[in-house]
Amino acid sequence: MNPDVPQPPHSSSPPSPPPSPWAPPSSAGEPPHPPAPAWPGGPGGQGWDRPPEWSRPPTGPVRAPSGSRYDEQGRNGQGGRFGWIGELSAVVGLVVAGVLVVSIGGFVLAELLDAGPADADSDLFFEDPVADLVVQLLGIAIAIPIVLWGARVIGRRPAGTVSSVVGRLRWGWLGRCAVVGFPLMAVQIGVLIAWTWNDEPVGESGTGFPGWPVFLLSLAVILALVPFQAAAEEYVFRGWLVQVIGRVARTPWPAVAVASLLFALAHGFGELSGFLLLLYSALWWGWLVIRTGGLEAVIVMHVANNLLAFGLAAGFGELASTETAADAPWQAMVAELVFAPLYCLTVARIAGRRGIERVSP
Repeated sequence: MNPDVPQPPHSSSPPSPPPSPWAPPSSAGEPPHPPAPAWPGGPGGQGWDRPPEWSRPPTGPVRAPSGSRYDEQGRNGQGGRFGWIGELSAVVGLVVAGVLVVSIGGFVLAELLDAGPADADSDLFFEDPVADLVVQLLGIAIAIPIVLWGARVIGRRPAGTVSSVVGRLRWGWLGRCAVVGFPLMAVQIGVLIAWTWNDEPVGESGTGFPGWPVFLLSLAVILALVPFQAAAEEYVFRGWLVQVIGRVARTPWPAVAVASLLFALAHGFGELSGFLLLLYSALWWGWLVIRTGGLEAVIVMHVANNLLAFGLAAGFGELASTETAADAPWQAMVAELVFAPLYCLTVARIAGRRGIERVSP
């Protein structure tokens, strides 16, 4: 060893190998990188290290925008531009099918019990008018669950919006309407009976008082089923149908006019006075639904009318009669000219004073 040549300091560790050409460059001594920017539009602080949270279409019922009228409750942005056609077709088909199922069931039951009418040309299901009334009322009442199902499943909106703009039946408001509607309807029917007594006294075409057992049974059936039958007609014609047409109509009046005409036609063809009475009443009731934001007021008037009419028919043995409101005389039409606006304007005024919701919250 040459002592004149400087030697490296002695170390016990072996020399480190040279760096690999494939290794990433060292970050030692470099300034820290700024944090990654947040994902555009994402929730605060969400960075590139987390996947974006994409929005998904709602899977449940969707309500119409706040401030929507009753007829606009179907405008919830669901089903596309022509979705109302599918809802209309499906619900109408199911209502017709439901009526047929109930009718066929009544016919089969009457045959099995050998309780059919004695006259082979009769339009009744049962010889007993009370049993026949049950079938007729159920055949109409079945429309309530069908239209609510159509609004919820096909229209993809809360079924309660068919009842009112707040999404439910407002029972307190319905009770206040009943305080006005039932006495007024009793007065109207009383006036009509007094007016037409000399032309055709009540009960002249019936069999007379059927006896207390049959009368009380008839009243029980009427009280149990007539409210559902009357409400079903309102849910179909003043409720669901108006909302379906309202999905494409800019104002509520085309929907009210079409639904009112169909309501009158659904009662059959009788006297011209009866048809005009039904159409006139339906137009006023359609206006009241829009004005009060729900079906409560018109359900009350329809239930009151039918309860009193069926109750009188039961008392005078006329339950087997096939006449409907379409067969009403001209005196009934004249009375309706006064009582329909009297009730509707009175209830609308009360609704305005009590702040009843006219549009969705």
